[in-house]
Amino acid sequence: MDVKIKTALISVSEKTGIVDFASALSEMGVKIISTGGTAKKLSAAGVSVVGIESVTGFPEMMDGRVKTLHPKIHGGLLALRDKPEHTAAMKEHNIEPIDLVCVNLYPFEQTIAKPDCTLAEAIENIDIGGPSMIRSAAKNHKYVTVVTEPSQYAQVIKQMRENDGAVSEELRSDFARIAFGLTASYDAAISKYLNGKAAVEYPERVSIALNRQATLRYGENPHQSAAYYKLTPSGETSVSSGKLLAGGKEISFNNLLDTNAAFELVKEFAEPTAVVVKHLNPCGCAVDDSIVEAYRKAYECDVVSAFGSIIALNRKVNVELAKTIMESYSRFGKAKGASGFFAEVIIAPEFDEDAIEIIRTLKAWGQRVRLMETGPLDRAKIDYGEYDARCVVGGLLLQKRDLVGWEPEVLTYPTKARPTKEQLEDLRVAWLAAKHTKSNTIMLVKGRKIIGVGAGQMNRVESGLIAFKHAGDEAKGCAMASDAFFPFPDNVENAAKAGVAAIVQPGGSKKDDEVIAAADKYGIAMVFTGKRHFKH
Repeated sequence: MDVKIKTALISVSEKTGIVDFASALSEMGVKIISTGGTAKKLSAAGVSVVGIESVTGFPEMMDGRVKTLHPKIHGGLLALRDKPEHTAAMKEHNIEPIDLVCVNLYPFEQTIAKPDCTLAEAIENIDIGGPSMIRSAAKNHKYVTVVTEPSQYAQVIKQMRENDGAVSEELRSDFARIAFGLTASYDAAISKYLNGKAAVEYPERVSIALNRQATLRYGENPHQSAAYYKLTPSGETSVSSGKLLAGGKEISFNNLLDTNAAFELVKEFAEPTAVVVKHLNPCGCAVDDSIVEAYRKAYECDVVSAFGSIIALNRKVNVELAKTIMESYSRFGKAKGASGFFAEVIIAPEFDEDAIEIIRTLKAWGQRVRLMETGPLDRAKIDYGEYDARCVVGGLLLQKRDLVGWEPEVLTYPTKARPTKEQLEDLRVAWLAAKHTKSNTIMLVKGRKIIGVGAGQMNRVESGLIAFKHAGDEAKGCAMASDAFFPFPDNVENAAKAGVAAIVQPGGSKKDDEVIAAADKYGIAMVFTGKRHFKH
């Protein structure tokens, strides 16, 4: 059933496009009721407006807190036009039907994002009348059109012009669905803020507000559908805050997962660092005084796995770095068994324009790579209140993010041998890389560069054997990290055979004494962190 729009109520905080929308409605003979600042803006633009107080018989009061919470407003929105009892009540109480509501809400999220926002200011920006009108109109979308986003204005006007001022049932239903999503998201943001103020770590109810950014080609596999949603921006530099530069293929579900894994690891380091990720695990990671040299070393970690990988960098991509990336195979890969090279995504704080041109034109695959620019990295802006969420069928597991990094002040040194300054630096790189690798993890590092990774195995011994095999002779004198403690000395004994010089691990095993004794037997320096980094 189409419903002709005769009366509209407009009250918006975000006023983009509202004058043009209201003008178009007015030109089609729609009576416009409005409030406060919206009414002033429309009147100043020459749009004929009826003030809300003329409808309710009450002035706006209490600093605008009370203006639309009135039976003449909600009666006009909620009345069922085909029900005699409702139409009789409207006639008895002189209630006029309202056919369209255009409302967006007080900018609560923008307000609390301000560094100096007070609790009182946040509370004052909790909208009450707006959500009430939206919900009333959405509930009664059989008769009422609810408009909550400027992007919807053109659709409404188009239908009205093509249909003698009427809006279709299909559009009303779709807008109502969107409206309830908006109010749910708004309430979720308020709840999250107040839980944070009350220092409630795991509240009784959790609503997670997400906004759809894109419908993806498919999920992990082609037979799975997928979409990408974002949380409300927190100010943290991340994949979700980054922007895709022009060109390149459409980003995929797996691309986003892998890009996040790569970028979260590269964020751990203040020095120039490059990370190469494949299937959520780092196959390359290197730290150097030069970002170009860091990339070269990261790529050389595993040139075979680097094919079709994600590259994450914590420095700007300039012309020299762009050329180095695009020529990785010809410069470094042939002698190491690579069969070619291309990257799915390159993520970095910034790209020079000339560097983008080189990436897009130097090699044919450069037309396909996605370039994601994040802006400056700032560890001080990490969102400590964000949850790490894991889905199980019918439920959700929530935990705080693992934001523990390298903590020199809490390290203990249980073995006779102590790591040298260089070894300690390699242990740091190995420990941070292991944190971002699937458990069970054994990570080998030499010269601040990964040389071997064992990940995702059902036992730690097998992970170690994989890492040692990959490193080969380069393992002699390297540093090794384990994401969790050693339950037996076997990992240390295998490390000694491979030539490992220093090990970092959490400690805390019942057989720590035996593990330490094995390290002492082979002259290996061992460091305990006191914390583990399981990553399932």
